[in-house]
Amino acid sequence: MKAVWNDTVIAESDDTVVVEGNHYFPSGSIKNEYFHKTETSTSCPWKGVASYYSVTVNGKTNTDCAWYYPVPSKEAKKDQR
Repeated sequence: MKAVWNDTVIAESDDTVVVEGNHYFPSGSIKNEYFHKTETSTSCPWKGVASYYSVTVNGKTNTDCAWYYPVPSKEAKKDQR
């Protein structure tokens, strides 16, 4: 699985985790130079609190386009496919 934005591969892995149709890449598979943490966070009752990244490639930024769960809930871990 590849994540591509602005014609650039920003993450790549054969070991993504799918939860509710979304692919989550292992942290070591993203190209950190493109990802910038933001102050945005959201809360899901069963997945936990999500933190967000913006992605910048070739001078263009996609704000809050990627998210992760620093401490996923036990329920979310069980639902991984």
